[in-house]
Amino acid sequence: MKNNCFNITLILIFLAGMAFSCENKNNNSNGNENTNPQVEQGDVTMYVTNASRTYDFEKLTASFSSKPNMSPTTVNLDPTVRYQTIDGFGAALTGSSCYNLLKMPEDRRINFLKEVFSPTEGMGYSYIRISIGCSDFSLSEYTCCDVQGIENFALTSEETNYIIPVLKTILSINPSIKIMGSPWTCPRWMKVNNLTDRQPYNSWTGGQLNPDYYQDYAAYFVKWIQAFAQNGINIYSITPQNEPLNRGNSASLYMEWTEQRDFVNNALVPKLKEAGIKTKIYLFDHNYNYDNISSQNKYPAKIYASGTDDEYVAGAAWHNYGGNRSELLNIHNEYPNKELLFSEASIGEWNDGKNLSVRLMEDMRELALGTVNNWCKGVIVWNLILDNEGGPNRPGGCTTCYGAVDIDIRTYAISKNSHYYIIGHLSSVVKPGATRIGTNGYTSTDLTYAAFENTDGTYALVLLNTGNNKTITVNDGVKHFSYEAPANAVISYQWEKLNN
Repeated sequence: MKNNCFNITLILIFLAGMAFSCENKNNNSNGNENTNPQVEQGDVTMYVTNASRTYDFEKLTASFSSKPNMSPTTVNLDPTVRYQTIDGFGAALTGSSCYNLLKMPEDRRINFLKEVFSPTEGMGYSYIRISIGCSDFSLSEYTCCDVQGIENFALTSEETNYIIPVLKTILSINPSIKIMGSPWTCPRWMKVNNLTDRQPYNSWTGGQLNPDYYQDYAAYFVKWIQAFAQNGINIYSITPQNEPLNRGNSASLYMEWTEQRDFVNNALVPKLKEAGIKTKIYLFDHNYNYDNISSQNKYPAKIYASGTDDEYVAGAAWHNYGGNRSELLNIHNEYPNKELLFSEASIGEWNDGKNLSVRLMEDMRELALGTVNNWCKGVIVWNLILDNEGGPNRPGGCTTCYGAVDIDIRTYAISKNSHYYIIGHLSSVVKPGATRIGTNGYTSTDLTYAAFENTDGTYALVLLNTGNNKTITVNDGVKHFSYEAPANAVISYQWEKLNN
């Protein structure tokens, strides 16, 4: 018995020493506690991903420090400086994405959708973009009215068998998800070769909308929104045309700014009003550089200057396939009351899309944080999921694209690409209705960050570190905490706002 007591005493002494050692490790030279995160408890929830994936959206926690903050690398939050409110972050649910999802075994599909969309069990993606009719990632070329006459409108098998079932599953996981609709083309019977000759143009690719059919095409939007509503799916926003300056996509329609102005003002808005539909309209939906067509520079601003119905025309949507995101700030400064939304970006063979050490850093800086820090209310990337052959895709569309995730068509194994992570790092801690707030203090060429105040009484900070390991202290004006940010990593932080 005496020997047993002696052994127990030695064990207790050893454990006490280990606890003392761990406590010392959680202090650093600048006097801030808890720079090393804990896995199970703490005041601050963190998600960490680095380029090598030794941290793979790893959930960690850190604790507030009780010591005075003397750190020279402190990022201060300033909630008195307020920018845009956030609508959400997400990905496009194309026909191809839905096809791939429905090929998966049901349990694996549900688990994946919960991982992505659940605000309590997953990343909390909060915005989805779908096509009105086909896109270049559909199972065929089609619109919902391919037989001439708007009375022939009807949803197709692609919507009823693929898109709507997947959307219903997602809505059961996240009922507050926002959905945007964008057409790649109008029905071919509404097309003409140009607005001078107005000869019929029976092609999926190119052509222009015949002004004689503006009212029918506006009715097409109304019927599409109503058809989804009848299936329990609310359409939060629409754009009049995906990439209106791109004539060459597998399904496309050329629409200059004057055409979009006339269609929206004289047909689309009146038809939505007549039907009692409050869906938001975002103009443009194309590149920062207006595809280098000089007459189309400042496309949405020119429409704003001509006058729009502010109740319906919320702002403009943007892609990043050409130009610089500085155009977002240019448009905001000219029309600060109009919203900005980033609606599409892709990865693929052309931009080293499988190389996370390149793409995670660049996409987080330029696409995720870069657009949000230039007034975008949301960020939506292109295909949520493609197969490992980049499909299904349409001839004439992108055949070298990757999804936010890719699925092996034989094993259903999922590989995660940069877009999966950058949207997840935003949506996991920045919730719909949040307000981007001011920051000041420590800056560096290898740091990019944005701070937010959520409506649930929490703060959020999303930070990109493209340099070496560095200890960052975050101060919200009441409390502070520190964490050694890994090299080449993204860190999302969320914590409860405390009062003085």
